[in-house]
Amino acid sequence: MIEIKNSNPLLCDIETGMCEIDDASVKLEDTSIAAADKLVKIIYFTDPICSSCWGIEPQLRKLKLEYGEYIQVEYRMGGLLPDWNYNSGGISKPSDVAPHWDEVSEHYDMPIDGDVWLEDPLHSSYPPSIAFKAAQLQDEGKALHLLRELREMVFLKKINIAKWENLAVAAKAVGLDMEAFERDSNGNAEALFKEDLNFAASLGVRGFPTMFFADQEGNQEKVYGTKPYSVYESALLKQLPDAVKKDIDPTWKNLFGKYKTLTSKEFSELSQTPRNETDAILQKLVDEGNLTKLVSKNGVLWMRGITPQPPGRGLFV
Repeated sequence: MIEIKNSNPLLCDIETGMCEIDDASVKLEDTSIAAADKLVKIIYFTDPICSSCWGIEPQLRKLKLEYGEYIQVEYRMGGLLPDWNYNSGGISKPSDVAPHWDEVSEHYDMPIDGDVWLEDPLHSSYPPSIAFKAAQLQDEGKALHLLRELREMVFLKKINIAKWENLAVAAKAVGLDMEAFERDSNGNAEALFKEDLNFAASLGVRGFPTMFFADQEGNQEKVYGTKPYSVYESALLKQLPDAVKKDIDPTWKNLFGKYKTLTSKEFSELSQTPRNETDAILQKLVDEGNLTKLVSKNGVLWMRGITPQPPGRGLFV
């Protein structure tokens, strides 16, 4: 387990875009993270309640749409909040997180309602992290849909995703086999989660989001923290200079066909619509019956107004 000593992981640095744990003692030496199936492997260390990771969803979705044929994104859990047995970094209890999340929401222009820390606070981020590993044992695509579902639950719906009953609701929503999900959550998934923690420590990872871009020879480029899209694109092109960007069809039908939910910032990023015009365009689609929306305290989640395709069958994450 990675111990937290001098910094509070939930007090993310808005300027660097990083939610940090204590420095890991082992630095990057391993070159075994080379790409295999795709030309570039992206090892992404994250956490279900990492607000800065939620902040890069627009950039990551765009990278997948433009360069998906070249990249394989491998999601690893980092263990942001083991428990509340510490007092550091200006946050000593769950209620201290609420105003910070509201601030992060405004900075990243991604909807986050910090009131979950006042109404039904999480005791740890380990249960949803283990749930993600359990889902991976069944289906990688459904596991990624589960991660998105969990983030929408905690950031917009103020749902405590550390509670088993809420994890079960999310798992059922993305089509997981519930018997296997419960068995694995209480069994093999915990060991896989610990492997992720050890892997993060071996690479010197001390905050989230952290991404390693690796080519087939094991050459690596690290992107640390929440950065503009151009930084992620440059890291990819450094490993694969010949990669050709695929044009994104910017129409709402295409984008909501790829993703069953989009925030205003995500739609703006993917459609190249000026951000100050996005909400009016999407609201018109709601008025016409094409979309529905979930309004949270600090933003809106837009959803296609028809029954979405089953998870893992054509939808991106």
